Amino acid sequence: MQLLDILLEEFLNMIRRGLVCLLFASLAWGQAANSNATPAPTAPPAQNQAPSAPMAAQPTTPDQVPMNEVIITIPGVCENWADKPTDCKTTITRAEFEELVKAVAPNMPSQAHRGLAQRYASALVMAQEARKEGLDKGPKYEQMQKLSQMQTLAQLLSQSLRDKAGEISDADIDDYYKKNLDSFKQVDIQRIFVPVTKEMAPSKVKLTPAQTELREKQASTAMKTEATSLQKRAVAGGDFEKLQAEAFTVAGMKSKPPTTKMDKVRKDGLTPEQQSAFDLKAGEVSPLITDESGYFIFKGGEKATPPLDQVKEEIRTKLRAQRLQDSMQAIQKMATPTLNDKYFAAPAPTPMPGTPVPPPGANPQAPHTTEHQ
Repeated sequence: MQLLDILLEEFLNMIRRGLVCLLFASLAWGQAANSNATPAPTAPPAQNQAPSAPMAAQPTTPDQVPMNEVIITIPGVCENWADKPTDCKTTITRAEFEELVKAVAPNMPSQAHRGLAQRYASALVMAQEARKEGLDKGPKYEQMQKLSQMQTLAQLLSQSLRDKAGEISDADIDDYYKKNLDSFKQVDIQRIFVPVTKEMAPSKVKLTPAQTELREKQASTAMKTEATSLQKRAVAGGDFEKLQAEAFTVAGMKSKPPTTKMDKVRKDGLTPEQQSAFDLKAGEVSPLITDESGYFIFKGGEKATPPLDQVKEEIRTKLRAQRLQDSMQAIQKMATPTLNDKYFAAPAPTPMPGTPVPPPGANPQAPHTTEHQ
């Protein structure tokens, strides 16, 4: 379910990119302009300059700034710039700016707000200059406006689906808990892991490929024999920690053997090959269980079901993810277009390795013939 959240977040980021790209484009514009500008000469310090008046105390944190206070002023930019070019400015209050932050990047840290304010101001200037040149008219502008509107609506729909999926009541959680009680059961079990092969010391003489294969086969057989022996000793009451240590010694493993204790394990926390161990009775030892990594021996323990309070948030997360997935899939089923293959040509099949490729212009359906001179 976490993968679904990641994919949806990437989808939302893609939608936001339209405005973000505009802001970054304005930043790049400003940086390019500044890089070509000649730095102004530094004025010499004034002589006998009167001491400046003490500055008024400034707020120590952004939270102390009133919501209706102007925090950004952009001279030369306004809606009626053509009517009053000399007296034109745009002001943005804290409330308006924070709405912008919420729309573009809700999780943006406060340290990045200054940079966003500068980029937004540059974007407003660029937009006004574009209107002066008449770029806000014509089919290209209309198509981009239409696409922007579609992106905005898609973003709002995605957020709406998230909000609705998160509307989970205590009754929903209680109902899910009761219907899926077995899935929350936990067991304390013990496990012995026997590697499928052993670490062998390098041969002192050069071996042929056949000798190397035989050596590896003998090592694998030795580990299977060891695993079978350990399983019988576990059934007879052998100590799991000691048996685990022996398995690693026989395998030539230099690392510390893993602990055999596995506490509060759920059935779905085991691999499909190992899930039969969940059904063992307390004290019962499993047969030898094999997969690609090695051999496993389990010993059953006591089972318990955690109370609802311990799994409440887990259930909430599962329900939210499932509802969101269902909603997204329902919408995606409606978004299955029929494409005209005359225009959207299907990609040519990839030839199998070794298949001869006909020369350009050749008829691939024509039979192959050989000329005899």
